[in-house]
Amino acid sequence: MLATLRYKRLSYALIIGSHRLDLGLPKPKVELLPTLYLPDEDGVMQALVDSTPLIRRIDHEAPHRAVLPGDPVVAFLDYLLEDFADEWLTKAMFHYRWTFEADAAKASSILPRWVVEPSPEADVAGLATQFARRQMARLDVVGSNETTAPVIEASYGRILSLMRDHLETSAFLFGSRPSASDFAIYGQLTQLARFDPTPSAIALSAAPRVFAWVDMIEDLSGLEPIDGDWFARGAIPDTLRALFQEVGRVYAPVMIANAAAISRALEVVRTQVDGRPWVQRPFAYQARCLVWIREQFAALDVTSRAAVRDILDGTGCEALLADAL
Repeated sequence: MLATLRYKRLSYALIIGSHRLDLGLPKPKVELLPTLYLPDEDGVMQALVDSTPLIRRIDHEAPHRAVLPGDPVVAFLDYLLEDFADEWLTKAMFHYRWTFEADAAKASSILPRWVVEPSPEADVAGLATQFARRQMARLDVVGSNETTAPVIEASYGRILSLMRDHLETSAFLFGSRPSASDFAIYGQLTQLARFDPTPSAIALSAAPRVFAWVDMIEDLSGLEPIDGDWFARGAIPDTLRALFQEVGRVYAPVMIANAAAISRALEVVRTQVDGRPWVQRPFAYQARCLVWIREQFAALDVTSRAAVRDILDGTGCEALLADAL
């Protein structure tokens, strides 16, 4: 979200730690990052935590330097990749950070110290242990376990390679200007490629172009985009379509199995992903994500829906749209 705000040249205040209380700001219903404080229609400050609707609100209220493509077909494709980054790549981020010893040690040591408040070192050390335990407890919800590890790690490697290939001919995912999905993937890669030792080493070895791209995305306030910088719906390159094949390969079957488990009140999600078993606890939020994908698709006009289907034909993403109408 910070990178999005910088690109759009919007001023903001970054509030860290307990400073929220000093300013009298409300507590979010669910304490997650990022939390943005924005006024409602009556001017009352609200604490909002879901980046996908936040980006759309910001782009609507500040349409200059838009991050949402104007063509509804391209905008839907961007939405799908954004969701993939938010809900699939986060599995890799949690997996590498809290499964590998060196990664967990670094994260539990550094992350609790990302504050601007002085505190005794003994207090921070105790907080680090609590923080690590809390995050590790979420691994099963995210879907990281001994069964799913090979799927997650193989997918991360492919994503790096696909991004590397795409960035050889395009500065961003959907052309010569960044979109919401660029910032979503960037958000995950700031940790995977630039912070956590194990996935960072993989990125640096397999895809140095992606490693460098993450640094570039951090502050794009100096970029001067034009409307023609977006890909046209009829000119989606094969390198981008290959990324959608990864979405269909791994994300689609997990999302559909998870939604089915939620609807049947099952305690475990079981399916096959890329020919390997996948098992995890059901994740209610991701069931809603699938509903939202289908709602976004259903909201398109007939011609646009047909164009999306043509672009995604054979990628495996068709399953995500199956019950959209």
